[in-house]
Amino acid sequence: MRFLLLALIASSALGTTAAHAVDSASVVRTDASTLTVMWTDKDPVDVIVAEDILAAKTAAPVVRNSRKGKAELPVKPGKVHVIVIRDHGDRSEFVWSEREVHLERGSNFRDVGGYKGADGKRVRWGRIFRSGALPMLTEADYAKLGKLGIGSIIDLRSLEERDVAPTLLDDRTGALFLTNDYSLKPMMARMQSGDGEYAYRGMGKMLAPQYRAIFKRLLADDGAVMYHCSAGQDRTGIATALVLTALGVDRATIVADYHLSTSLRRPANELPSVDPAKHPGNPIVQYYAAAAKKPGGAKAEPLYTPKGNSHLAQFFEMMDQDYGGVEGYLKAELGIGLLDIARLRALYLE
Repeated sequence: MRFLLLALIASSALGTTAAHAVDSASVVRTDASTLTVMWTDKDPVDVIVAEDILAAKTAAPVVRNSRKGKAELPVKPGKVHVIVIRDHGDRSEFVWSEREVHLERGSNFRDVGGYKGADGKRVRWGRIFRSGALPMLTEADYAKLGKLGIGSIIDLRSLEERDVAPTLLDDRTGALFLTNDYSLKPMMARMQSGDGEYAYRGMGKMLAPQYRAIFKRLLADDGAVMYHCSAGQDRTGIATALVLTALGVDRATIVADYHLSTSLRRPANELPSVDPAKHPGNPIVQYYAAAAKKPGGAKAEPLYTPKGNSHLAQFFEMMDQDYGGVEGYLKAELGIGLLDIARLRALYLE
């Protein structure tokens, strides 16, 4: 049984007040068909379940006038759900949405919405998605992703990765597909050498064209933006850190989101079965083949150095040292200035 903590978001999308009366609350998916909602509050509450924010506005409560502090809610397997807890005292509301987009053969596909950003606003749900590789999606997966309104897909992967595991989601949805050619070999050699500290050094410059594309598509406001690499954790983690920083999300929250990859990855879905002997010079094939031979098969490794330091926290250190912060990097390497950041916040915060 897998427990997935659902992300807490403010309920401005429902037009409620900024002051929330529910003291605390959490939602976990206890199995494919059940969500467990827990809360503490002095007043009775209603609990509403819907599949999106708009539906939540008019949906009838499934739990009414309850003081129990806990409810087991039956839900549809494979669907993303929005949970609303409405306080009977001042009618204020808390809203939650599941962060992971559940796919049959996906890995680490999730929404980066809901986090508190600049001016106390929250990142909009359903506008920015991150993921691991997508070569093994089922027809049901394509149908689900086709409903997300994805207008742009930025593939952060190298030539070697795309050669053996091409992304087809753009062909199925009509989304604009953007990428940039480079070899994975120098990056993997650098990450695997040394003592494991500051493993992301140089990635900001190497992937500047891809990261610039993400920001340009966000600024274009042409549908939801989705970006991915193979595992959806390193290059994609840096991309998300850059985007969320621009939106005013604090570093502790960004680092916590980054480390969700360890539990949300499905390495078996990130690369189709290929014979490594037929791809002797392809580092990604050799990497996954070696991981598959380990006891228990390929697993997501925690994103910490041997000394226990978060790789992303060290990336932030390098941004501070080299550019005076992420905003300095955005300006110097991506051409994203203060006016662009203001527009991003207007578009993606609510």
